[in-house]
Amino acid sequence: MFKVIDLIRAVLYYSAFYIVTIVHGLVCVIVARGLPFEKRFRFVTSLNFFYVFLIRWCCGIKVKIEGYENLPKEGAYVVVANHQSEWETIFFQTLIRPHCIVLKQELLKIPFFGWALALLDPIALDRSQKRGALKQLLGQGKDRLERGIPIIIFPQGTRLPSGELGVFNKGGAMLAASAEVPIIPMAHNAGLFWPGKKLLKKSGTITLRIGKPIETKDRSVSDAHDESVAWVKDQMQLLEEDR
Repeated sequence: MFKVIDLIRAVLYYSAFYIVTIVHGLVCVIVARGLPFEKRFRFVTSLNFFYVFLIRWCCGIKVKIEGYENLPKEGAYVVVANHQSEWETIFFQTLIRPHCIVLKQELLKIPFFGWALALLDPIALDRSQKRGALKQLLGQGKDRLERGIPIIIFPQGTRLPSGELGVFNKGGAMLAASAEVPIIPMAHNAGLFWPGKKLLKKSGTITLRIGKPIETKDRSVSDAHDESVAWVKDQMQLLEEDR
């Protein structure tokens, strides 16, 4: 019975999601293209607030944020977070405004959604070219940070099921250290309620924890990386235990 209800809720969510995404994507391409970056970001991502409402109304998924006071009020920084579902890519755009996200290049090829996403000046990496991708991350990333734009990166590189850690690459720490900006570690348990690459969602409350800034100035990349990843992994484990 519950699976039938969950299926109906998921179908309602995705039906509304695709309809509004197509319409909004077309509007963004027509209206937002010529706007300055910050205004363009706010215009394009205004739809994300509707997505968050839709997720709660259709799927019964709420959000609890812990450590919001740790987000810098101004200046650039690099967010490193675990990656478990589509939820974080949607919600983070309502949390940090504006920002630049590091993502895989293929996403920009998705009709309507990718067209709007491209307007946000993301750092779109070709993951088949590892050396070139790192050079692109550091070059474009430093440009964004010098413009005062925070960057969000998922160092695991891909969505992993809840409970799986995978490998955390050093790209985020290298970028933060090169620009001498802090790292803001984040951890969440979205995968418990919104499993990646699955249709059905589970109602409940996603917990997002935001850690204190980790300074990178006068520190090695390895030290900053190890500290940030250790915090994320510890919080992921605690969130699993609290389920």
